[in-house]
Amino acid sequence: MTRGELSSDLMRAVGKQVKVLRERAGLTQRELGDRLGYSEDLISSVERGRRTPQRELLEAADEVLDGRGLLKATVGDVEKAKAKARVRHPAWFRDYARLEAGAVEINFFSTVAPPGLLQTEDFIRTLLNGRQPLLSEETIEQRVVSRLARQEILTRWPPPMVTAVIDESVLRRKLGGRKVRQGQLERLVELGRLRNITLQVLPLDCEENSGVDGPFVLLTPKGKQQVGYLEVQGVGQLITDVEEVRILAARYGSIRGQALTPRESLALMKELLGER
Repeated sequence: MTRGELSSDLMRAVGKQVKVLRERAGLTQRELGDRLGYSEDLISSVERGRRTPQRELLEAADEVLDGRGLLKATVGDVEKAKAKARVRHPAWFRDYARLEAGAVEINFFSTVAPPGLLQTEDFIRTLLNGRQPLLSEETIEQRVVSRLARQEILTRWPPPMVTAVIDESVLRRKLGGRKVRQGQLERLVELGRLRNITLQVLPLDCEENSGVDGPFVLLTPKGKQQVGYLEVQGVGQLITDVEEVRILAARYGSIRGQALTPRESLALMKELLGER
């Protein structure tokens, strides 16, 4: 058995323990998430072994579910497995992923899908299942795990400051069906309430749009200059030229000015959540 298989088996075993204790306590995944301060989607991912549980989650769950030290006892093994696990990103994405992991500020302009850092597991899986040419099941699982692992920077301390301007069409697109879309909208609303994350929507009826050239990312690594990142059709490109990055930053400022305010944007997402 490979190291990766051992790690996966451990996460599934820990997830089953969380599920057994939760069900014994008579709680739903949403109710447990509310008590612990985590989303229902995250609890579901942990229980299925799809996401590595953080020390804080295991320790808090042990207390809330009266685990009598059962979950706390797994913390050491989980952290060792996490340290040994190899996150596998596509080759063209690895340079960006490395910079993102140490970023202090990340700014997204998204016109096709929500930023990967803000996606739910179900949404990620929907995107990967729809790829052409088809990806193998093993590759899909690796990329789901890798993308979810990237999201851990949002809960570290100190977290990076994140802003995202998302085109309204992204929110209205029913990719994956109603349940997947609803879950993704709920996730965005939840993240939009965090102090380090600011979300804005560029409305469809906006008469000005400085982002017609497509999506991009602006990223600031700790102690280094800001860089840009472009991605299209499975090809990623880091932009390090100072003048080109300056132009992207100026463009992003214009786009933010054309978008709805954060408060208006959250209100729109909540309105879309109420649609059937």
